[in-house]
Amino acid sequence: MRCEEIERVETRLCRLVGQAIADYRMIEDRDKVMVCLSGGKDSYGLLEILLSLRSRAPIHFDIIAVNLDQKQPGFPAHVLPEYLTSRGVPFHIETRDTYSVVKRLIPEGQTTCSLCSRLRRGHLYRLATELGATKIALGHHRDDILETLLLNLFFTGKMKAMPPKLRSKSGRHVVIRPLAYVKEADLAKYAALLEFPIIPCDLCGSQEDLKRKQVKLMLQEWNQRFPGSNDSMFAALSNIAPSLLLDRSLFDFAALRSDPATTEPAAQDAEEDLL
Repeated sequence: MRCEEIERVETRLCRLVGQAIADYRMIEDRDKVMVCLSGGKDSYGLLEILLSLRSRAPIHFDIIAVNLDQKQPGFPAHVLPEYLTSRGVPFHIETRDTYSVVKRLIPEGQTTCSLCSRLRRGHLYRLATELGATKIALGHHRDDILETLLLNLFFTGKMKAMPPKLRSKSGRHVVIRPLAYVKEADLAKYAALLEFPIIPCDLCGSQEDLKRKQVKLMLQEWNQRFPGSNDSMFAALSNIAPSLLLDRSLFDFAALRSDPATTEPAAQDAEEDLL
């Protein structure tokens, strides 16, 4: 029964990840994909799904798992090498004491995630170059994308989220998020079924006042009150109507003029005004 459940969940995840990869052309023939493995459920799930897809893909691509050991106190450094060796996955462990840097620069009680992620990103870009990786795969899922959308709307005044595919500012690296269509709940179920050796993040995981955690709770509450609202919100990210927003760089409002020669029903004008 358990094997059937694993197969059912994995089939669903592979379908969603395969669709995202195809939609955004994330992985191409002869790519070398650097899978960033943190030890959390999401990155474990990403690695396992990519391994499964690679075994039957019509193209050839290589996978190398990379972990950045940030020297957090109590970090079990043996867990990932043992797991990756047992799975026969090539890997590289990079040790960099970003933990001390973050603790030194961020006052006690303030959010560490921003600085931590910037430091981590810099090292991952460097490693991608050194390892000859053509794509950098991150384990962000659909819930992460929605949370980022709301965080930007509420706190930065920008309408943006996490793209499924991103070129770095230098132009040297391409970041992909193959889990873009996958719900966090499905990843949690998959991790429990396969019993991944989860490593908690002691640096930021205990910061219960993080805005992201509050937004996550908000999304969960909305979806309970209005089932399907999260699905609708996610669909909206790929169904943009620039002429019905306010960004003048996306739509030339100044050039809009009435055309007396055009005859349209008055009811249609009224309907559009209400959009």
